Amino acid sequence: MKKLKRYRIEPGEKVDLSRHPPGDTAGAKDGREAAEEKALELNERLEVLQERLWAEQKHAVLVVLQGMDTSGKDGVIRKVFEGVNPLGVRVAAFKAPTEEELAHDFLWRVHSRVPGRGEIVIFNRSHYEDVLVPRVRQLVPEKVWKARYGQINDFEKLLAETGTTILKFFLHISKDEQKERLQERLDDPEKRWKFRKGDLDDRALWDDYTKAYEALLSRTSTRHAPWWVIPADKKWYRDLVIGSVLVEALEKLDIRRPEPREDLTGVVVE
Repeated sequence: MKKLKRYRIEPGEKVDLSRHPPGDTAGAKDGREAAEEKALELNERLEVLQERLWAEQKHAVLVVLQGMDTSGKDGVIRKVFEGVNPLGVRVAAFKAPTEEELAHDFLWRVHSRVPGRGEIVIFNRSHYEDVLVPRVRQLVPEKVWKARYGQINDFEKLLAETGTTILKFFLHISKDEQKERLQERLDDPEKRWKFRKGDLDDRALWDDYTKAYEALLSRTSTRHAPWWVIPADKKWYRDLVIGSVLVEALEKLDIRRPEPREDLTGVVVE
């Protein structure tokens, strides 16, 4: 997919989310139908690459999904990773920390859930919650959450230097689109279980969360762990962009199909 670079945040770049249209579909000049066909092709290629990744047991891949409520984190996991071998793919969801987790440093609960060699692990929310919620809700002193930017960068550098490819996606939706999706949850009996009254409290803090996201995107997009701002108002386009970035990154790893462990010359299955 052409024009992928437009969505990547370069190290040191100061992010202004108002310059990133949530409804952008610039990489789909041939329209939605062609984009969905391309997304299916990417999914098939991802299946092959993921199988090789698992077989080779050399690389690890961490996918971080962040975004406002209803931005589509669950949808990305369902659509982009549809059909991959569950043996080599895990999803880790991070909710409010437990008492035990709060008794340790904020990265303690994260480190044990990163991918091992051969694995793809998807963080549905992540360690970045610890520079979002505490800042917006004023749960810790400013000097504490500000120090976490550097601590996160050091943590991700360690992962990268020990064989983990890190891909971080901010799913960028508009406030109007969020309103529609929240209302849809409320109106649909099959989706109502997802709705929390607290979602409306967070929505009331939209501008504060936007500033917090701009800061973390600016401070933690690095050469070894870049952020991608993904237009997420159109679900089909969101999936196309993420699938394209993911497949391109895996292709660059030059994953090789492993040779059989023993000589199979002349072996015939009767």
